Amino acid sequence: MSLVELIAQADERGLAASGLACLDRCVPLLGGDDEVLRPLWGSLSDAGDDAEWGTLLEQVRGKLAGAEEYAGSVEDEAALLARRMLAAAPAERSGGEMRVWADGCSVAALQIHRLLDPLADRASSVDSRREGLTEGMSPLVAAELRRQTTVLELLAGHGPAGLRRALEVSVEGRRVLRAVVSRRARTHRGPSAQ
Repeated sequence: MSLVELIAQADERGLAASGLACLDRCVPLLGGDDEVLRPLWGSLSDAGDDAEWGTLLEQVRGKLAGAEEYAGSVEDEAALLARRMLAAAPAERSGGEMRVWADGCSVAALQIHRLLDPLADRASSVDSRREGLTEGMSPLVAAELRRQTTVLELLAGHGPAGLRRALEVSVEGRRVLRAVVSRRARTHRGPSAQ
């Protein structure tokens, strides 16, 4: 099943986890620590309170506040996409807005990974990747696509019990993206700056 189909079939908790997981993997671009989204993850459990989502979301936005600046670098563009992901998160976990957000986060996260991947992706856009066309996909985009699919499958197959594994998948992806960003920064500084 393609990523587009998985998002179309996901329930509200699955959609919230999907969007949150995409955002979580991109936290290194926002300057946040690894625990900044943990309260939002907790609100998705059976013990969590749906009404808490909006309050927790505002707290996260306050902690990750930053200017939407774009100075022309790939890293700036990636960070801008991540900021827009956070800004677009709906205040309520119910309703069609969550599906729109999860879908937008999927596209943005894939685009971020595409921008930061040192190897070119041969597709003209990430849309074909989300629809299942994977030939010539760059490694970073392929890994992100796999993570997005895994999170949605975990929530569809296990409900709230899949949240812990979904978080683990996101943590792994966050580490990968942090390493990529760090490597790019070292490369751009050059040997004389080290």
